[in-house]
Amino acid sequence: MAHPLMPKATAVWLIDNTMLSFEQIAAFCGLHDLEVQALADGEVAPGMQGLDPIARGELTQDEINRCQDDPTGRLEIAKATTPLPKARSKGARYTPVSKRGDRPNAIAWLLKNYPELSDPQISKLVGTTKPTINAIRDRSHWNTPNIKPQNPVGLGICSGSDLEKLIAVARARAGKVHAPGAATAPDGILEKADLEPAAPEPALPETPAPITSPDQVPDTVSVESAFGEQPAKPESDTA
Repeated sequence: MAHPLMPKATAVWLIDNTMLSFEQIAAFCGLHDLEVQALADGEVAPGMQGLDPIARGELTQDEINRCQDDPTGRLEIAKATTPLPKARSKGARYTPVSKRGDRPNAIAWLLKNYPELSDPQISKLVGTTKPTINAIRDRSHWNTPNIKPQNPVGLGICSGSDLEKLIAVARARAGKVHAPGAATAPDGILEKADLEPAAPEPALPETPAPITSPDQVPDTVSVESAFGEQPAKPESDTA
């Protein structure tokens, strides 16, 4: 069951302005019977100003009269007649006033590190306009000398998950490889060595099998077979 927004102040008003029982007031305000009695005696929240539930649209006079005539009746909160605000359509992200001065830095960072992002994607991510993006891209922005590329996640303009999603979509369209967590890297671009498979290691030369039996030993062992043939001595001139 729904209760009034400020139950104790509403209970004080009902105590002072109606003939409802403590039990009825407690049930409507979501309080205990003894707590309502303490409010009436001034033992709890003395001097509290009562709040009119009729003026707030939480209760009607007819509902109060009905329950005053029927001690067993229970008050029912009135349905809100105030129209609810319309849901905000999807568009550029709202950026707090304190962060709006950092948007050019975030845009410059995105243009520098992720050129595959489209202008609508950048506009939606940081809450900016296409003319601003173009001005920063062609360096015609009025504050160009002071713009320093900075990660929008670090600036608090967007969340890391939102940035990762947009980068993944943009790179998939561009046919590029996207590394998870690239938004936290300096440029978010994988090195070529990380994308190519590692080259196989060169094969080592085969070593002769060790001699394990006497049959493998040659019958005769000579100096030439062990150390190779000796070079021929030059003939000396005889006088």
